[in-house]
Amino acid sequence: MRKNKIVRGTQIPKHIAMIMDGNGRWAKKRLLPRSVGHRNGMERMIGLMEHAFDLGVDYMTVYALSTENLKRPQDELNGLFNLIRNHFKEYMGRICARGVKLRILGDVSLLPDDVVQILRESEEETAHYDTGKGVNIALGYGARHEIVYAVNQAIERGEKVTQERFAELLYTGGLPDPDLIIRTGKEVRLSNFLLYQCAYSELYFSEKMFPEFSDKDLDRAIVEYSKRTRRFGKTDEQLTKN
Repeated sequence: MRKNKIVRGTQIPKHIAMIMDGNGRWAKKRLLPRSVGHRNGMERMIGLMEHAFDLGVDYMTVYALSTENLKRPQDELNGLFNLIRNHFKEYMGRICARGVKLRILGDVSLLPDDVVQILRESEEETAHYDTGKGVNIALGYGARHEIVYAVNQAIERGEKVTQERFAELLYTGGLPDPDLIIRTGKEVRLSNFLLYQCAYSELYFSEKMFPEFSDKDLDRAIVEYSKRTRRFGKTDEQLTKN
């Protein structure tokens, strides 16, 4: 395992979520097709996951395709789907070989059938993993859609839910909430991502486009996270006593 001096001695978040923004703009700036940006973004995603797990992160969740993204031009969507068709199993195999369990978050019925089959097969291959490590890919995902889905699940079961039970009905049921949410691409918003789960997440925004977001940039985000005091509504004195 590669050690990194930048983060040694810092508090490593157990769960990092990423809004991988700026792939298309990265390509456009270089006069390249947007599909090249998405391909580079996928490669960077895998590299960052490997680095994060090396550092001791337990869960990584990435925002790969939102429900709003599905309104993009069909040529661009076809390019994204082809990335899944041609490379998803290969790339995720590198991550899951570490004993990492894969979960797909979102309404996959919005995606092409053959893409859904690839995603479900990949999930099934790691369904028996019990290492406490997980990678979650949000595809066809929207937080408002997720919340409505959970509400309807409760209604159909005739349940009056607690906060804990409601969390179990979300796509992320059984997973810890993200400690740190990172967004690249200069935008400073959550864009319908993990709106229920982010109640106490630390937020970190980078001006770099996602393909440019290096392992060292991830280290910087983690160092910044480790400097923050997470009170969860308590006072500093209460935290000191604990």
